[in-house]
Amino acid sequence: MEDPGAAGPPPPRGGAFLLAQLGAHAAGRFGERVGELGLAPPDVGLLRMIATQPGRSQRSLAADLGVVPSRVVALIDNLERKGFVERRRSVEDRRHHELYVSEGGRRALEGVREVATAHENDLFASLDEEDRARLTALLGRIAEQQGLTPGVHPGFRTLPKRPTQG
Repeated sequence: MEDPGAAGPPPPRGGAFLLAQLGAHAAGRFGERVGELGLAPPDVGLLRMIATQPGRSQRSLAADLGVVPSRVVALIDNLERKGFVERRRSVEDRRHHELYVSEGGRRALEGVREVATAHENDLFASLDEEDRARLTALLGRIAEQQGLTPGVHPGFRTLPKRPTQG
């Protein structure tokens, strides 16, 4: 019989666990914050990618994200419904569409910048500027060594399918 007063195993203390714990916490808080803007974190990632390369195709977006093109179509449909993204026929190939951030999308991204700054400041409040810079550099080295695509959250590969709205 187990002794109810006996101590259980010690809590995890390794760096990988702390990264996972902080990552989950940071992602959850960011999701709450951008949710107040009518966005989900995947929406933010897509808007940023489109804003940095206006006119890109859904296919190129899918390739950069590492997902099948049909997955991107559903995500873009959602952003288009919200008035954040515009699809325009390609002048080079009329069978394809080019993606652009709309005026509403630009306003949303401005709100995201403000939220992201507040989020980062809140998350790293216990660090001074030197510590923040050092931590960011170290995390960047780890991400590069692990072969992660800069600026692309790996969660795009595991997003649940969104129900179609009609």
